[in-house]
Amino acid sequence: MRRRRFVAAVGGFAVAVLVGGWPGPVAGLVTVVLLDRYLGRLEPAEQRREREAAALDLPYAADLLAAALRAGLPTDRAVREVAEALGGPVGTRLGRVAGSLSLGLAPVPAWRPVQDLPAGTRLAAAVARSADSGAALAGAFGRVADDLRAARLAAAEAAAQRAGVFLVLPLGLCFLPAFIVAGVLPVIVAVLGDVLH
Repeated sequence: MRRRRFVAAVGGFAVAVLVGGWPGPVAGLVTVVLLDRYLGRLEPAEQRREREAAALDLPYAADLLAAALRAGLPTDRAVREVAEALGGPVGTRLGRVAGSLSLGLAPVPAWRPVQDLPAGTRLAAAVARSADSGAALAGAFGRVADDLRAARLAAAEAAAQRAGVFLVLPLGLCFLPAFIVAGVLPVIVAVLGDVLH
């Protein structure tokens, strides 16, 4: 927070100096306020890395949970084993879930620690559906893992398509003026030369 305010103040000072005169301090103050708000909305790098790591680990966690439950482990022990195997943000939250389950907390509130993870609400919803309907939790976790992998694949394909569009844009900006100068302009000059003579 202190760093954000410092950067906003330096930016405001720079704008005030560049604008100069009596509008300078006004522009600087506006810049400070806008920069502070903008920088406040940015996600800290550590939080972004944690979110990205969790997004990568969550499908594996769901697969491992499904496999452990199919192997016959009780839910709290399966969650504890997966938490120890994974580590990271997903493992930490699964460790909390395992602790809550071993203390006898109901399944739905016990799985609340994973809800703030990307797509963690899907795991919690699978547990809630299983607790309400009695469906096999292993199958629900397997479906969640498949859905998460499919969503990640779709996001990667969309990013690749956007990258293709962004790669074509600079080429168009470079070749369009060259096409106009080398192809269209000589034709216009020739036609105008014939019309004027």
